[in-house]
Amino acid sequence: MKAKLHVLFLCGWYPSEVLPTNGDFIMRHAKAVNLKHQVSVLHIISKPGISKTTIEIEKNLNFNAYIAYIKPSINPFTKLFRFWSAYQSLLKQIGVFDVVHLNKLYPFGLFALHLKRTKKIPFIISEHWTGYHLTDKKKLSWIEVFLSKKIAKKASAICPVSNDLKNSMLKNKLTGNYQIVPNVVDTTLFKSINETSKTFTITHISSLLEPHKNISGMLRVAKQLENQLDSFVWNFIGGNGHQFKALIKSLNFKKGQINFIEHVEHEKIPAYLNASDIFVLFSNYENLPCVILESFSCGTPVISTNVGGIQEYFPKEFGYLINKNDESELLEKLKTIYENPIHLGEEMHTYAVENFSSEKICDSFTKLYLDALK
Repeated sequence: MKAKLHVLFLCGWYPSEVLPTNGDFIMRHAKAVNLKHQVSVLHIISKPGISKTTIEIEKNLNFNAYIAYIKPSINPFTKLFRFWSAYQSLLKQIGVFDVVHLNKLYPFGLFALHLKRTKKIPFIISEHWTGYHLTDKKKLSWIEVFLSKKIAKKASAICPVSNDLKNSMLKNKLTGNYQIVPNVVDTTLFKSINETSKTFTITHISSLLEPHKNISGMLRVAKQLENQLDSFVWNFIGGNGHQFKALIKSLNFKKGQINFIEHVEHEKIPAYLNASDIFVLFSNYENLPCVILESFSCGTPVISTNVGGIQEYFPKEFGYLINKNDESELLEKLKTIYENPIHLGEEMHTYAVENFSSEKICDSFTKLYLDALK
């Protein structure tokens, strides 16, 4: 069996002209696999304002991403036809490949099933979708459940990023060969640098979506923190910050400097983490957020709600896990970090390298590819 494989990354999510940051963690997985293999990415997305399907090939990451932009349609049959036609066109351009790496089980898993049945090409699945945790609130349709079970059963391996996500998938009766593979961190980019800020600095990075990320809860805690500290800076990095203008105005901050930063390129995130005394995640639900692992790699301690799979990769000396929605506990831990800073930069970075580096993740997937091809 050849050592270097051609791996097709079949992606329901992937950065594009329509959604520039959507699935950026999948792009980083592809970049990691490309260290030892040839990767081709296949992604299809609707793009408003176009009259016909267009195909673009991005070559800026040492591998090719084949992205088809299709004309939107509210008719499900028309949309299915356009997706299928684009898929066939992209396959012709990509050529021969050895194994499929499906990212997000449904609906692109239908293409993986097609390739397995018609070309005998095996596939593995990486899964990141938080929706499996929310089936009591957002019911999956019967056809989605039926087809998802078929896709999962035929996969050579199912790779959720945490055991918590695995358990949620099993509750949805998605049985298969589960192998946990966490998110990847570019540990050459996210490095520990001993920086000391004059002002106590807190950073949060996310989509800033409510109620998922609980930004309003953090802002209320920030107001209470004014009673504890003479000054501090709290950076909120991500889109959607405009929706909190009214809340910020009503809280009327006097001592705290609250910064909403609309967009920061991924390559510039380490500078913010290294300049921070603490990274805070106050989410109501998660899987395994890349940004926590990136914070560890930078040697920046973390306060996070104990949700999803976070506790599976959270050494207790690297920060604090708290109960979700517990604003008083978040306030208490922030004060604790202020009074007793955590300085474990080298240990935290080493932990990230050993568990989440590109080389580590590439080796994990390589074993699964080779097993699938036996």
